[in-house]
Amino acid sequence: MSDAAAQPQSEEQDTGAELVAILTSRGYRGLLLVAAIIGIPVALLAWGFLAIVHGLEHVVWESVPSALGQSEPAWWYGVVVLTVAGLLVGLAIRLLPGTGGHIPAHGLGGGMPTPAEMPGILVAAIASLTLGAVVGPEAPLVAIGAGAVIVALRQTKLHTNPQAGALLSVAGSAAAVATIFGNPVVAVVLMLEVVGFAGQKVLVVLLPSVMAAGVGALVFTGLGDWTGFEAPSLGIPGLPAGTLDVADLLWTIPLSIVCALFAQAARRVGLAVAHRADKSRGKTVQLTAVVGLVVGLCAAAYSLMTDRPISDVLFSGEVALGELVSQPQEWVTGTLLLLILFKGIAYAVSIGAFRGGPTFPALFIGAAIGILAGNLPGFGPTAAIAVGMAAATSAVLRLPITSIVLVTLLLGTQALSQIPIVLVAAVIGLVTAVSLDQKESIRPVKIREQRRAAES
Repeated sequence: MSDAAAQPQSEEQDTGAELVAILTSRGYRGLLLVAAIIGIPVALLAWGFLAIVHGLEHVVWESVPSALGQSEPAWWYGVVVLTVAGLLVGLAIRLLPGTGGHIPAHGLGGGMPTPAEMPGILVAAIASLTLGAVVGPEAPLVAIGAGAVIVALRQTKLHTNPQAGALLSVAGSAAAVATIFGNPVVAVVLMLEVVGFAGQKVLVVLLPSVMAAGVGALVFTGLGDWTGFEAPSLGIPGLPAGTLDVADLLWTIPLSIVCALFAQAARRVGLAVAHRADKSRGKTVQLTAVVGLVVGLCAAAYSLMTDRPISDVLFSGEVALGELVSQPQEWVTGTLLLLILFKGIAYAVSIGAFRGGPTFPALFIGAAIGILAGNLPGFGPTAAIAVGMAAATSAVLRLPITSIVLVTLLLGTQALSQIPIVLVAAVIGLVTAVSLDQKESIRPVKIREQRRAAES
């Protein structure tokens, strides 16, 4: 065997031996035990956060309109509430430490929040989610999980070990975010992609997350005679049965590109809004109030033009997704086009100014585009919905495996037949979005080079 061939094998053996040493060490076993212990309290905190959000949503969007004599919130009511939401989020960003936490337009992640930043994160997230901004709860849950672990570790000797703190904060985030996805596997995959580790060393990060998410899931799945809290279900009920054929595969490519382009446009708008807010710190409250007004006007315009509720445009779409796709044939083309347009605009500005996660609105918009594409010759509605969700989510999150797992779970009993095109759509969505990013970053360089050439 040559020296060149022997060297990689030797390095692989060294890495394997190092991994075994880590996994069998007393310190790492203790870390796994701590991860298991923190899973349940973190899941309870996450459940409490979601309970507060749902309770306030009921008050704002059901109790108050009912007291005003409205069976459904009127178009003007949404404009008022979203403007107030913008004011509250802007005040949280401006006055509280941490600028309200992670900006949804940046995807998922955001690092480890400090205890001082948690009040601002919670206020901004609760105001955004309960008052109708087009963002999801997953990013605040990630922050809650990480923040709770950091606070807890300050009371132990582990706070002096930054590596242990980082691993356990990721585990805490996994336990918290599992509460909204209803499946600990999704949480583990998501955190794995967010952290971005690869190779054998991924196990060092993965195992604490698996431990915390698995034990934390007991809060919802129950244990023994205790049935646990009501767990969210990702599966979409009533999805039409479908099988793949050649036409479905052929349509997958252009539809994936269209969904990625739409998602990329929304993300670009969100980043521009976020950049404007960061650049004009003194006018943050005014900017977020204007964004809230824009979101409210989008919902009002949609409702007045279609005679449908403003809730179609508002919120993350997590709850409305089942209603959207369970009977795709009942959606009129014009209504779908208006829904995609106004929900897309509201989503684009929301992920730049409000605080939350970008996942569920991307799934919803992707599904709506898929329903529209389901009218194409030979394209089955279930296949089109699957492609739309996978491509749009992968383009926004830049987490293809998480997108694939999410869409597969959403498809439920139809997942097995649709997995091939879900994989293809997720890859095309990601590659299209990343390619557009590269072209955007190269363009200013080319302009500068052209100017220099002209001057010379």
